[in-house]
Parts: sequence; structure tokens; C-alpha cells
Amino acid sequence: MSKAVSVLNGAQYTGIAKVEDAGLQGMITLRGDLDSKALKAAVKAATGAEVPAQRTISVAENGAAAWMSPDELLLLVPYEDAVAKTAELAEALAGEHALAVNVSDARGFFRLSGEGAREVLGKVSPVDFDGDAFTPGEFRRSRLAQVAGAFWMNEDGSFYIVCFRSVGEYVFKLLSAAAHPQSKVGVY
Repeated sequence: MSKAVSVLNGAQYTGIAKVEDAGLQGMITLRGDLDSKALKAAVKAATGAEVPAQRTISVAENGAAAWMSPDELLLLVPYEDAVAKTAELAEALAGEHALAVNVSDARGFFRLSGEGAREVLGKVSPVDFDGDAFTPGEFRRSRLAQVAGAFWMNEDGSFYIVCFRSVGEYVFKLLSAAAHPQSKVGVY
């Protein structure tokens, strides 16, 4: 069996912000009725987190649940647990109109940190990153220049970014160019 590696195997770039491949992350797409008691219980059991409100992420000690759409969540679990957690979700939701799919190896996962993190994302995504407009715990599914992506802000001001693995190198280079030391605009 081959050894799993992250999309860019630990690549990093430091400029006005630090861009880094965040490593392997277990990710499960869960579709279903987000108001269902069975689904809420299954999410809590899998991640320790509550089903989040619209455009937010609910983070727990060993996992998280991010709102993707009115009937879809992205669950974050340890990479090594993703297969088992997906099976547990399917079993817990038997009889419900729901679908759980392990998408861990189909996604790229990046961390953006430092004083210029808001500015870097503001250059590549049509979202208002002002401190009053985008706060920790908010989650957006949006564009990163020419590709789809999702991101959220942590309590420490860093961001996590998820994209399709097939465009991971593009996203890394895009964020790195936006973080170049000579590219500072000073908006945020």
C-alpha cells in the first residue's frame, strides 16, 4: 500500500503572511437534513462538534463541522480516522436520507497565518475580510481567483483553506504570490 502524502508535502512560503501545506486532514462530506436529530447526533459522535449555523464552523477538541450549504456539512476528523468515521456516520444515518463520503484524499489543506493573512485572502477572494466583517468561526465557500475553495478564521487570526487537490499547487502559488513581501497593499 502506498503512503499518503499531503497535496504539497509540507511546502511553505513566508512573505507578508506565511502560507503552508497544513498536512493530511480527514474530511467527510455529509449531505442530509441538518435539522434531523439523528444527523445532529451522528455529527456530534463523529467530531465532538455541534451542527454549525449557516456560514460558520463548529470546532471541538478532536474535530469540526463546517456549514457548506443548507443540506451539506464538511466534517473534519483526524486523517487516520476518516474511513472509520465515514462508516460510523453511514451506520448511524441508516434509514435517513443522507450521504457520507470520505473526501480526505481529494482535498488540499492550507494554513495562512501572520499579520498579512487577511490581506492575502482579500486579494484572491471576493469576501470582505475587515475585522468587523469576518471574525473567528466564520466559514465561507467562495472563489480563490479562478478556483473553488473554502476557508475559515481561527481564534489566533490564522486561516485554514480547503480546495480540490487537483488545484492545490495553483492555490499554494496563488497565495504565495499574494503574500510576496513587495505586494503589501495595507487594506486590512
